[in-house]
Amino acid sequence: MRAVGLMTHGGPDVLKVVEVPETHPGPGEVRLRVFAAAVNPTDTLARNGSRAEQQRVDPPPYIPGMDAAGVIDEVGPGVDTGVKVGDAVMAIVVPKGSHGAYREQIVLNARSVTRAPAGRKPEEACTLPMNGLTARQSLDLLALQPGQVLAVTGAAGAYGGYVIQLAKAEGLTVIADASEADEALVRSLGADIVVRRGDDVADRIREHFPDGVDGLADGAVLNEKAIPAVRDGGAFTAVRGFTGDGQRGIRFAPTQVRNYDGEWEKLDTLRRQAEAGILTLRVAETYPAERAAEAHRRLEAGGTRGRLVICF
Repeated sequence: MRAVGLMTHGGPDVLKVVEVPETHPGPGEVRLRVFAAAVNPTDTLARNGSRAEQQRVDPPPYIPGMDAAGVIDEVGPGVDTGVKVGDAVMAIVVPKGSHGAYREQIVLNARSVTRAPAGRKPEEACTLPMNGLTARQSLDLLALQPGQVLAVTGAAGAYGGYVIQLAKAEGLTVIADASEADEALVRSLGADIVVRRGDDVADRIREHFPDGVDGLADGAVLNEKAIPAVRDGGAFTAVRGFTGDGQRGIRFAPTQVRNYDGEWEKLDTLRRQAEAGILTLRVAETYPAERAAEAHRRLEAGGTRGRLVICF
């Protein structure tokens, strides 16, 4: 069974098509025939060795990937989420060793899998699970109420875009950052106010909200540079584990999407929101498995809008 993996950590060229053993589902599990796997920044960290400690539980190859879409081809006993063989599905994957989304087949807990949005291709569906659940978790952690103000950095990216769209669906006012080239995109996603991105974005946010915003979702990984945008007693969440030091009574809660693996109800709600047009599934380009290294090079070059996708 084919997969895209690496025998040793390094640059994009370490990614190769490899053969891995076929696996079968046990109780509460399903197997996907994977047609598409999204390429995310976290995959590049897994590849370059930044997160090697999370992988070295088995001998190589190490297989990255946190998003998969395809069809169910086997169902283990005791699955109660309603999926059956032949269903088009999408899934979040928490990689470990050779257990990553860049493979033709993968066995997962059934609660990590739900039906794909109706009428959407696998390459579109695979862009939703991990980034959508990350955005969902960020908003859950911030716990803002309708009418409050949310700032989003990295707004043109997949995570930032989903945060904006979910926040607007919940009645929040959103101020988001963007380059001049991305301003129209970020406005189309629903941002009420758009300011120029950059290390001093907090100053520009304060120009619109002098007392600071109620909450901030930091997709740009600005960390301490973004904190001044938040009001005293507000809330702050970041995607790479940053927690701040509790200054000015701000509540810091890092977004760690692995904690939402298996949250089937939340994943299925994202599916329904995509079907309703609340969430926009954005694909930048697709690559065959043999060109996975090229996808990683393009992502690391920056400027990608929408997800790059590896297809099997």
